[in-house]
Amino acid sequence: MERKYKRTLYASYLGYITQAIVNNFAPLLFVTFQKEFSISVAEIGFLVTYNFAAQMVVDILAAKYVEKIGYKKSIIAAHVFAAAGLIGMGFLPSVMGNAYAGLLTAITIYAIGGGLIEVLVSPIVQALPMDEKSAAMSLLHAFYCWGHVLVVVLSTVFFRVVGIGNWRILTVLWALVPIVNIFIYAGAPIKVLVEEGKAIPARKLFSMKLFWCFFVLMICSGASEQAMSQWASYFAESGLRVSKTMGDLLGPCMFAVLMGASRTFYGIKGDRIPLKKFISISSILCVLSYLIAVLSPDPVLSLVGCGICGLSVGIMWPGVFSLAAEYCPQGGTAMFALLALAGDIGCSGGPSVVGCISGIFNGNLKTGLLAAIIFPVILIIGVNTLKKQNQ
Repeated sequence: MERKYKRTLYASYLGYITQAIVNNFAPLLFVTFQKEFSISVAEIGFLVTYNFAAQMVVDILAAKYVEKIGYKKSIIAAHVFAAAGLIGMGFLPSVMGNAYAGLLTAITIYAIGGGLIEVLVSPIVQALPMDEKSAAMSLLHAFYCWGHVLVVVLSTVFFRVVGIGNWRILTVLWALVPIVNIFIYAGAPIKVLVEEGKAIPARKLFSMKLFWCFFVLMICSGASEQAMSQWASYFAESGLRVSKTMGDLLGPCMFAVLMGASRTFYGIKGDRIPLKKFISISSILCVLSYLIAVLSPDPVLSLVGCGICGLSVGIMWPGVFSLAAEYCPQGGTAMFALLALAGDIGCSGGPSVVGCISGIFNGNLKTGLLAAIIFPVILIIGVNTLKKQNQ
């Protein structure tokens, strides 16, 4: 790859770290928000739902307008929104008369940035002049995982050293990441994935059976990941009876580390491993990880199952993106935006399925997680269907 395009690639890595900050920093402050602003548990829970819902709306709008506005303007605007929202989270609750309204306003602003980053970064990297694009896509998405780990670890250290009462300072410090990336992207060349006028319009994508196959695979990718990830901290805290801090580090943080390790491994070794085969093996491993977490009588083994799940789901999201780009090269931004929407549906729907099934069985969480095995099973069936098409 030419040196000038490496700047674009590095900016895209930092873009996914920004996305990780947007999605994972605020949840670390939920208890603080509840105490400082007198917000109910239900209102706190709605903040998570609202963030992803706002990003879904952005996914839909991006499918229609991003190519008209232009990739560079859109990706720079995404980082402006991300930075403004993070800074706003520290100040708007105090400036506005209603603290909860201030939080929702800040989340709205940075969710616009997060949604645009999710839609734009993958096609920007896919369009770069380089070989082994599926490996590059996997490595790109690994930076979201490493960003998640950095957010949890560095924020925890900050709260321990400086004090949780100074959390507003940290919102500004995290906002420096997207601010710096604005200038990196501003000087980076960005190629268009599909020339203007030649991309398949969204209306035609909806009529293609192949597109719907990838749409379902993306839903299952997001659901397989989040159905376990959302409950990883629960396993650590309730099963091992550790503190909240250690629960976060042993639960979701370990999940993110192993998911990042999987994506980084394929990013380095992907040229030697067929992508569809790797997704199939990972999906089988995902089924096994759920079974270990659910059926093991030992809480430590249940935690191991959570970790193995992080390892197994790593390739799913970027892998399906790469397969879609391979099978539908004229899909363009609309396809990536709609697939990102499908992934977000899975991310919110997977944990909901676990919760609903658990509720039906008198709060038995393991029964809910057992039902979630359907998501990696559908992935196995879908990928094998794609294999048969090539035969």
